[in-house]
Formats: sequence, C-alpha cells, structure tokens
Amino acid sequence: MHRSLSEASNLAHRFVVRTLTAVLFFLTLIFCAVPAYAQISPGPLAKAHQSLSGVLSCTKCHDMGAGGVKFKCLDCHTEIRDRLAQNRGMHAVWVGTKGTSKECVQCHSDHNGADFPLVRWQPSREAMDHRQTGFPLTGAHAALHCEQCHNAREILPAARTGIQVKDLNRTYLGLTGSCIGCHQDEHRGQVGTNCAQCHTTNAWKPASQFNHATAKYPLTGAHATVACAKCHTTVADAKPYIKYTGISFASCTDCHTDPHKGSFKGTCQSCHTTSSWRRVAQLEGFDHAKTAYPLLGKHSTVACSDCHNKGDFKTPIAFAKCMDCHTDYHGGQFVVRAGGADCAVCHTVNGFKPSTFGVKEHAASLYPLEGRHAEVKCDACHIPKGKNTEFHITQTQCSSCHQDIHKGQFAAAPYQNRCQECHSVAEFRPAHFTLARHQRTGFPLTGAHLAVPCAQCHQEQPRDSVVPVKFKFEDRSCTACHNDPHSDQFRVQMAAKRADGRVAGCEACHTTVQWKELRGFDHAKTKFPLLGAHRAVACADCHRPPALERTLEHVNFNNAPVQCSGCHNDPHGGQFTARKEVTDCSSCHNVNRWKPAAFDHDTRTAFSLQGAHRNVACAGCHNLTRVVAGKSVLFYRPTPTKCANCHGNDGSMQPTKK
Repeated sequence: MHRSLSEASNLAHRFVVRTLTAVLFFLTLIFCAVPAYAQISPGPLAKAHQSLSGVLSCTKCHDMGAGGVKFKCLDCHTEIRDRLAQNRGMHAVWVGTKGTSKECVQCHSDHNGADFPLVRWQPSREAMDHRQTGFPLTGAHAALHCEQCHNAREILPAARTGIQVKDLNRTYLGLTGSCIGCHQDEHRGQVGTNCAQCHTTNAWKPASQFNHATAKYPLTGAHATVACAKCHTTVADAKPYIKYTGISFASCTDCHTDPHKGSFKGTCQSCHTTSSWRRVAQLEGFDHAKTAYPLLGKHSTVACSDCHNKGDFKTPIAFAKCMDCHTDYHGGQFVVRAGGADCAVCHTVNGFKPSTFGVKEHAASLYPLEGRHAEVKCDACHIPKGKNTEFHITQTQCSSCHQDIHKGQFAAAPYQNRCQECHSVAEFRPAHFTLARHQRTGFPLTGAHLAVPCAQCHQEQPRDSVVPVKFKFEDRSCTACHNDPHSDQFRVQMAAKRADGRVAGCEACHTTVQWKELRGFDHAKTKFPLLGAHRAVACADCHRPPALERTLEHVNFNNAPVQCSGCHNDPHGGQFTARKEVTDCSSCHNVNRWKPAAFDHDTRTAFSLQGAHRNVACAGCHNLTRVVAGKSVLFYRPTPTKCANCHGNDGSMQPTKK
C-alpha cells in the first residue's frame, strides 16, 4: 500500500488495458458461444471474488456502456465509498473525496489468479506511514503491532455494519479515532470522552495535561500540596474507580471540621487563608495595633493561639520583656552585660537574624574589632552551634584563632608566639619588625647586608607548602648563605675564632661592606710578604685567573710563585743561569725598585772598583750587546779587565772612545 501513486497507476494501467482488451473480445463472442468463455477470460478471479466467476457475472463489476468500459468497485465496496465521501481514512488521503472506481484498479488488480493478493503492501505493512490514515501513531502507540488494534474485538457494533469482509480480524476498517474506541473509560463518564485533555499517548500516568487551576476548584496555598487521594476517594465497584465529580467544596467545613465548634460566626476565610491555618489574618473589625502591644514584624504572623492559649483572649498577657514569651536562646551568656539579657539589645521583631550587634557595639566589649577584624563575619569566631553558640570568649590571643604559620620559630622568649610583636590587626603583611630590632637578634645587619631585602634571606615558600618561611637560623656563618669561591683554600683562617667566640668565616679576610674589601687579610703572614713595589701590584697579576677569567673566583691562591722568575722575565738573556742564585733577583736588585741594582762589584767580581772607577757608569765598561729572542740584551761578560783595554797605550790614562 506504500507504493507511490505514479507507480501504482502505471501498474494498474497495464492491468486495465489487459482487462479492457479481454472484455471487448469477450463481448464479441459472448453471444456466439458460451463454451468459449474459458478461452476469452483475462484470468481467474482472486479468492475474495470467486463468487463473481462466470461469464454472466462480468457486468457486476464492469459497465459495458457506450462511453467505454467502466468499473463498479464502489457499487459493492460501499464502506470505502462512504469513507471517501466523508473524507475519512487512507483512501480519502490518496484519491480524494471525489474518487471513483477507476482509482480502485490502480492499486487493486484482479484476474491474476485465486492466490493473487488484492492488497499489496509496499515495502511492507509495518513500514507504512500511519499518518495517512488520519490517526498518527505517537507515544506508546508507535510500538504496537497492527493486530493489537486491528481486530474484531476493537470494532464497535455500530461500525460493523457495511463492512464487506466477513472475518473482521482481516479488515483495517471499523476503528474510531477516539480513545474509548480501544480503551475502557477509567472515569466512568465523569469527565467526558476526550481523554487527550488530561492524558497523552506517552503514558496514562501522570495526567500531564491536567491543570487544576482550570477546574471549578483551583488549588491555592497549602491545598496545592495535598495528595489527590485526600479529596478524590476510590469508589467501590466491580472495578473500583476514583471519584472526580460530585465533590462538595462550597465551604471549608465540607472537608474540614470546625476546631472552634461554632464559637465564631464568620466564615473560616475571615481569619484564615489556604496558605496556612496558623497564619491568622486580623479579625474583621479588630485592630491589634490599638492594643497595648501592637503586632509588628514577625509578631504579625504569629498565630493567635500561640499567645492566647486555648482561645482565651480575656486573660492579660505579660509582654514587657522578650523573656516574657521567649526563652533565653543564649543560655545566660549576656546576663551580666550592660542592658542585661534583654533580646532587644541585639535583635528586633523583624527577625531574630541578622543581629543588630555590629562593629560599633563590639567596640564596647572586651575585644573591640579593629583593622581587618572588623571585616570578619560573626560566625568565623562565634562558631554556629545553635543554642550552644559561644559568645563569651575568654581566649583572645592571636594563636587562639590563627594558626602559627611560623611553626614555633618564635615560641621561645622573647616573643613567645605573640603575633603582635611583629604584626598588627591592620594587615598581616608587611610585618613591623624594624631594622633596629634586627640589630638585637643573633645576626645584626652590617655593611651591604643592610640593603638586602628580607625575602632574600627569609625566602618565601609556595602557598600550599608545609615548610614555613625560615626566620631562625642555627648556622649564621657566611657559607650558610654564600658559596665559598675559594673552594676551602682558607679553611684554617675561616675556622679561627674571633674575640666574641664566633668562627671568623669569610670575615677572616672580607667585610660586609663589599667583597673586595680585604681588611682582615694580612699578606705579611703568608709565605710571600709584600714589600716595596710589590705592595702596589694588583692581586690578579700574581694570582692569575685560569682560562682567561676576569675574576678571582677560581684562582688557586696557594700556587702563586714566590721566586722572581715566576712573575718576571729575565732581562739578562740567561747570562746568569749558571749562578746558584739565578732565580733570586734580590742578589742584585731589591723590591723597592729595579734600578739601581744592589750589585756589589767589589765582592762579586774579579774587578774591584777602586778610585775613579767608582764614578764610572756601568755602560762605560759594559757595552757589549747581543740579540736574544729578537731583543737587544746587554751582556756583562766578557768585559776587559786590563787598563789598556779601556784606556789605550798612549799613557794619557783617558778612556778610549768606542
């Protein structure tokens, strides 16, 4: 049945042509010889039409009028004809209200054999679009099988008339679109037959479409929370059902008993509302504000019976103090306070919370709220415990509320964990620990240490670290903070004790003013005391940095040469290498200056300078030069020792010019 109209039309057209041809041929011979029927029939009829077999029955389905062969399907299938006229069902959707028998053969073809199905489903019966029937399958209906609805049991007696199919379990006609066509009316006609006004096809319960606000009795206030069964009771029957109509609700007493037993002439609504029975509105004509105790704030919502016990409105009620009606919620914590335990000191009739006791009132207590404390919420100190909440706090030390973030570093004297020694309530940071106070610690700040930021020594820790910032240092030596650039070369000097008994450390040589200031180092106490011109020599000239470094950080100070030749080049070109004291220039020179030399010509040479020779310049006799390693060097040997070698043989005794 799902084949498209065009496809169905083409198929039907082939059958129609075939049928028309057969019929015309049949009409030609029908009067000639009846026995020839078997030869001219288009084919045997389907099983449903077997009663129409025979040549004399052709006109029951075919009209042989002058206008051509016509079909008479709707003459027999009147149930389909009526549905077309009423625009009901799938046939009306496919062919319209003016459909004729001509459209029938487009989908239903006969003369194809007894077993040929007159109804063919394309692609299958289960896959058809049920919306075309006028009854779309939604919700729980979508999961049903065809036979669960299309069966003889669901066809009402009035709808059985006119259905041509004898076996009603094989027809798809006769069903209605109303709920009660298939389902029993659970409400027994109380609310009509349109189930969809309250229920959906998804599920019978809950009745999601029902809105009590549209009923004759809208539910307001506390009535909205009452269970349905409280008002809608179950009616005993062969199959019990719930009563939804015929319920009295004109007055409150239809459902509720009168607790006042007729004491009040007015209606219940005169004092009460559906919001709450205990919330009583002002009685008609009665103004409580004109009494000695006007009802203000929360008091205006208190039920009359809470004050007027058992409806006794004549007996006077004490109300001068809150305690006349209310118990002391704080258990006497404020009895000795100025103003006593009167609730009105901290609370108002508008509500017990929030309290009116604020920072200003707290200033008159034993613990005024100052600085950041003024921003702290009450329950941060007064831990909520209901009636057991403690407001009279005796422990007011910082450590009573705050954790010791220093982990006991200041537990001993003189601080004894008194946070106020370094901090204030204005801000925890920065601390007001001054430089002057630092000078009284075990590590007074001097020199460059005065300019070091606090956090450089007392290093910050990550927020979630369990290790606190370190303020107490057992080891206060230089190497506790600084690396030893000398690689322990001066451990003996550093281990020496100072006058105060402390180890000298780096201060054996250096000061805190600056690293290069060596006030404590005495070169005279080394293997090489600095004398004469050596005093002006830069350290790096003797203690030479390795690998072309420009600092003394990696210098080995113990490897500095102590012989002259370790630092100075030999200007004599190796003339005195054979001498025992060749590496010691001091045999001729001294540290004050290189010239003049301290060479003793009388004791160290074979030519003693006597007389006028003492006034002769060295170059007067020593003038022999040679080139050594590309440099001109004055050689002292050989030097002539005979008079004639210098003065000649003319007897003048004057030096010869050379």
